[in-house]
Amino acid sequence: MRSNSTKKLALAGVLCAVAVVGSMFSFPVFGSKCAPVQHMVNILCAVFLGPWYGVAAAFAASLLRNLLGLGSLLAFPGSMCGALLCGLAWWKSKNLWLTLAAEVFGTGIIGGLLSWPVAVAFMGVNAGTVAFTAYVAPFLVSTAGGSVLAGALVFALQKSGALGAMRGALEH
Repeated sequence: MRSNSTKKLALAGVLCAVAVVGSMFSFPVFGSKCAPVQHMVNILCAVFLGPWYGVAAAFAASLLRNLLGLGSLLAFPGSMCGALLCGLAWWKSKNLWLTLAAEVFGTGIIGGLLSWPVAVAFMGVNAGTVAFTAYVAPFLVSTAGGSVLAGALVFALQKSGALGAMRGALEH
């Protein structure tokens, strides 16, 4: 049991690092920095680790991105909502299409809507003057790109049989 937790924690750390380094490949859309690699990592965490490790990795990556100046405070609601929803979708269904859709909905819609109060409270008047739904479009752009990347990777792993082997290695 202890070895299982150690393996999962190590993989969560590696995926968190991938999200932080991957955020250097971001692009601005309105008031947010779109980092599709974070959304790819959310889905990989969901598939390999489950929802709770995924949320923890998303929080850690958002915190590190902010501390390093690679992200904004909007990274927290976007990445964490997406990680939770896609983690729960995979945990309950083991359906990759549903997991991808849950990431897009969790980050793009829920995270986008929750970003407005974060922007108003912590980012000043300029961020708060935009409409309540203004963060949905950039979050959808970012999460769609990351979901396509993750979907291609996980489908390839499934087809080759590597996905089962990798998940099995985490369980033993």
